[in-house]
Parts: sequence; C-alpha cells; structure tokens
Amino acid sequence: MSDSQGSNRKVVITGIGVLSPIGIGVDAVWQSLAAGKSGIAHIDRLSFTALPDNVGGEIKDFTDQTAKKQYLKKLRKNLKVMCREIQLGVASAALALESAGLAAGDFDGARMGVAFGANQMLSPPDVLQSSCATCIEGSDHHFEFTKWGTTGLQAMEPLWLLKYLPNMPACHIGIFADARGPNNSLTLSEASGNLAMGEGFHHIRRNTADMMIAGTTGTRLHPVKALHAALWDELATTPAEPERRSRPFERDRSGQVVGEASCSFLFEEEEHARSRGATILGTVLGTGASCVIDKSGKPQLRLALVNAMNAALRQAGISTNDVGHVNAHGVAEVLVDIEEAKAIRDVFGDATDQLPVTALKSFFGNSGAGTGTLELAASLVGLNHSVVPPTLNYDVPDPECPLNIVHGEPLPISNKIVMNINVTKAGQASAMVVCGA
Repeated sequence: MSDSQGSNRKVVITGIGVLSPIGIGVDAVWQSLAAGKSGIAHIDRLSFTALPDNVGGEIKDFTDQTAKKQYLKKLRKNLKVMCREIQLGVASAALALESAGLAAGDFDGARMGVAFGANQMLSPPDVLQSSCATCIEGSDHHFEFTKWGTTGLQAMEPLWLLKYLPNMPACHIGIFADARGPNNSLTLSEASGNLAMGEGFHHIRRNTADMMIAGTTGTRLHPVKALHAALWDELATTPAEPERRSRPFERDRSGQVVGEASCSFLFEEEEHARSRGATILGTVLGTGASCVIDKSGKPQLRLALVNAMNAALRQAGISTNDVGHVNAHGVAEVLVDIEEAKAIRDVFGDATDQLPVTALKSFFGNSGAGTGTLELAASLVGLNHSVVPPTLNYDVPDPECPLNIVHGEPLPISNKIVMNINVTKAGQASAMVVCGA
C-alpha cells in the first residue's frame, strides 16, 4: 500500500515503558510529578565526574543486579554485550510491551518494527587502558599510533565494539521482541526522541507495520561524556541544593544538569489495537523536523524550532488554538531558553500569553537522546490525570522568556493535545503532537 493509500490509518499509543531519575514505570513517574519530587542529586554510581559537585539525574534503582534479576532477566546472557545505555533502552522496550499487554507469540512479528534513538556511546577509560598500554614506548611513554591497528586492537575484548554501538538497542529489541518489521536507529542527541517516534508513526501510516516500538535511551553520567559536557555545555553550578539546579526559563538559571533516561512507546494502528482489546493511552497526530544553519555555519535554533512546530501542526491538521500545552525543550541554558521562547511566540503569537508551557528537565536533567520520549511520556501521564505537570524551580520569570510557565502545582486542564519539542545545539529541531486519552 502506498503512503497516500495508508495515510488514513490512525496511530495510537498502547504501551509506555519508562526508566528515569524520578522513577521506573509510569506509576512511579506520576507520583514524582504530582509531588514535585526532583530526581537530580549527587551521583552514586560514579564517585567522581567532571560535572559540578558530581550532580546529575541518575536512575538509582537500575543497577547491574536489578538489570539481571528484574528488568532484563530473560536476556542475562546478552548483558555482557550491553553497556548501560543499551541495557536501559532494552529494558524500557520490555516495559512498554508489558504495559501494552503483549507477550511473545501474541502478534505477527513481521508486522512489528523498531525505531530507536540513542546517543553516541563511548567506552569508559578503564576499558581501553590495557590495550593502550601495549602501544606505549620509551621512557617518555610515547603513544605509538602505528601500533594500534596491529597490537592495541588485538588486546581488546573480542565483543568490545558490540557493547558501544548506538544501533544496538534497536537490534537487541528486535531480537527479544521478535519484531521483524522495519528497524532503524537515530543518533541526533536531544532531537532523537520525536524523530524516532515520528518514524514509528509514519511506518504505521504507510502500512509497512501494524505496531512499532519507538523510543530512545541515553546516559551522560559517564566519565568521558561528563568531561565533554563540562567542556562544551553551560552547566548549572547554583544553587547549592542539587534538586534546585535545573531552572528552565527562570531568571537566575545558570545552565543545564545532565542525566540519564530511557523511554519506549508501543505505537499501534487503531483498529489493530481495538481488535485485541488494548487500552489506548493517546493518539499520535503529527510530527515535524527541521535543521537550520546560516551561511556562516552558525545553527539557527529559533527558526529550526519554528519550522518543526509548524510542520507538526500541518501534519496533525490542527491550528495553534487546538494545542492544550507545550512540553518545551527547556534545557535551562541562558541563550537556548531565550531562542526557544522566541520560537514558541513566533508560532503561537498573542495566544502564547495564555498557552501553558512546561519544562520537565527540571525534574530529571538532560540525558541527550533519552530526553524527548521521557518528556512526552510525562505529559501523557499528567494528561491521563487531567493535569499538566509543573516546571520545578521557577521562582522568578525571565523577562526575555515571556512564556506562561506551569509551576508550583500541576495545572488542571481539559484540552489533552500536547506539542512536544526538542532542539540540539547543532540546530536540529523536532516536534510531536499527541492527544492524550
């Protein structure tokens, strides 16, 4: 069936699997959102990182032991070739299938696919230490690069590469779920979530699948990635309390807090879902994406976001007046927040003054690829309780970010359409429009 012939196929959400700093599973996430409980704290798993005060959004209940005994017990033999990010991604997909009431053999595997986003994955320094040592020469400990291909790589563990490839979450998920349909991986940092979900949405619309596992995974709580963040990003250093450091759109924000997260959705063609008696948690309406740089090579975040939001609205067939709230990127870096606020005003115009906007990285930090799906899941969980979750730590509005920020308490709302937006520093923006059940 062509895309045009399949364009009337409605796509619904029937499962959500979440591993986050504010809880594992949708019930735990809702409890934290409703209570205004932050997941940002001092990191336990790493005794030291380059992050200010070793603070981040850590999934404290996901350890090697819980992975083996609880979340990935059916895949214990494969854990040796899964770094933490891969483990988190596969676990979230397993939770999404469980949430959807599906087990192996319950569906036609040829009609289920996987679209999954991930960060670039890196080896911890200790993994490379012994191999690098084989290339050290002389009393000055010179690293001889010409020896790496013949000597250094030979000392690496045989399955090393499989443990750190960003396409491996989708591979492992496809194998364990017997999902033999379309399978693709995306690596576009924070934009990955809406893009992966968009790909899952379009596969079902085009009738190349009846069900898609769409999700992302990411951890930046890593010795090397934390160093990259310290060198390249604007990181929050104040206030002293870790849980108050992520302050999107707030006047006194000092930067972002990094974290880790994974979230997967089960997208399903509506009639397929109804025929098996599935509980429908939401309906996907449209998606959009854009990447903009100017002639000098400088990313144009504002225009990229405007393009992505407008594209999502067009595909959804709705106007700005139909949107109930925006779940913003809200990374809490000074200039990025300002550009995003301007983009939202560009799209929604005068209605922006009344449009509820929430920024949930204030709860769990920025995990890169893992963040967009988690943010959408949090909005859906809130909408299923008829509220918009609040932004934490929004004490004094920034006059350069004139938005109607939801803060203090969850906001009661009857309009269940949410626009979820994300953008990267490279100028890649993505948007997703979903209606809660």
